[in-house]
Amino acid sequence: MRYASVCSGVEAPTVAWHPIGWEPVFFSEIEKFPSAVLQHHYPHVPNYGDMTNYKEWPDDQSISLLVGGTPCQSFSVAGLRKGLADPRGNLMLTFLAVAKKYNPQWIVWENVPGVLSSNEGRDFGAFLSALGECGYGFAYRVLDAQYFGVAQRRRRVFVVGYLGDWRRAAAVLFERESLSGHPAPSRQTREEIAKCLTSRVGSAYDAQTEQFVTDQERVNTITASYGTGGVDYETKPLVFGAQNSLSQGDSVSEHVTPTLDKSKTPAVMSELAVRRLTPIECERLQGFPDNYTQIPWRNKDAEDCPDGPRYKAMGNSMAVPVMRWIGERIDLVRTL
Repeated sequence: MRYASVCSGVEAPTVAWHPIGWEPVFFSEIEKFPSAVLQHHYPHVPNYGDMTNYKEWPDDQSISLLVGGTPCQSFSVAGLRKGLADPRGNLMLTFLAVAKKYNPQWIVWENVPGVLSSNEGRDFGAFLSALGECGYGFAYRVLDAQYFGVAQRRRRVFVVGYLGDWRRAAAVLFERESLSGHPAPSRQTREEIAKCLTSRVGSAYDAQTEQFVTDQERVNTITASYGTGGVDYETKPLVFGAQNSLSQGDSVSEHVTPTLDKSKTPAVMSELAVRRLTPIECERLQGFPDNYTQIPWRNKDAEDCPDGPRYKAMGNSMAVPVMRWIGERIDLVRTL
């Protein structure tokens, strides 16, 4: 599968899809640090920069899928809720213009749940209407990263479109039982219900080992040896806040850290000491390999890469295991 990515950030889709053999054709990212991360990891993939200049991009690019998470500020509950009146919100329509230019068979679009209620739902409705006018059948669903093996609550809306047929798009995001009108038997706990979202219940893909790991194994990767203040973080439990605690050995589905936010520095408490989450731990919470964002930056070696842009990059990113699941579902539907 050859795909293009817009609003690429540091490329969660490529980290998720490279192990299943998918190939990026081009990226589109304007921010300097994420662009440097892309250049560092994918020097042979062109970055076309500002997506509003899509008319100037080469016409002969053959892609089967377009993926992107257009800026969410317009649709975030915490934002001004200007919706399509905000130029950043209009980028969701630019996303469709890119799709119309290259005519990929599939599209995958991601945003915050606030997009569903922005302008009383009319903004999202305009997006879906325009998607249909481009010839795509579509389905959408809210997925939460905590049920895919990472230790954070991160609910996001995912729209999958397939050129000419809504049924294939729906088959990616929904199980066969729900499509046929026969819902799966109800479970006693919310966590068990959510686990039907993945074909590998309670597991997540580890990009480093190229293996699926259990919730238990993924939680334990949060700990690292930092020894600040005399505390050995390899052996002492980490606790994420007073309301959402996560100690070493707990289940992800029961205790998770809140959503990573680019505007805030996440903190953890070990015993009575409070410290920041490290950039590596933020990468792990999003499913990235350790030090994925530790790159040479502004004439400094990778070892001296500042934490600030790394935190922001992770706060803006998609969760890798969720994207991996979507990619695998698309692969499965393509074989049917």
